[in-house]
Amino acid sequence: MRDFFDEVFSNRILIAGALGWLTAQVLKTIIFAITNHGLNWSRLVGDGGMPSGHSATVTAIAVSCGMELGFDSPIFAVACFMAIIVMHDAMGVRRETGKQSQVLNHLVEVVYAKNLTPEEKLKEFVGHTPLQVFFGFLLGLCIAIVINI
Repeated sequence: MRDFFDEVFSNRILIAGALGWLTAQVLKTIIFAITNHGLNWSRLVGDGGMPSGHSATVTAIAVSCGMELGFDSPIFAVACFMAIIVMHDAMGVRRETGKQSQVLNHLVEVVYAKNLTPEEKLKEFVGHTPLQVFFGFLLGLCIAIVINI
């Protein structure tokens, strides 16, 4: 069992991905608190916002795969394309879902003259702007380089 934990905690690809996500979530919470003048602890695990945790995570994993296994390895190729798909999805479908949720929440409040509770509201922080994805990418890149040097 000890070998298992030694292997897991020495896996730089896994550590880079986890650190990419954690760092993005902490930064996202801090940036949200500054721009909205209040701390919202749900941002630590929430989607959407600056920087993209999805982008930071998949970039850190892909770059770490390349640095550790070679940029000509099949694993890097798979990780790279998965990262592209995740980042594209975050800016596309998931972002549009968030916009639609905002419109639907507003529509329900206007039509039914009712203030929705947080439990009734559709989730509006779902996707990312291209800038949020870009900064998530940069964060993941930096983390991968630092972890793998």
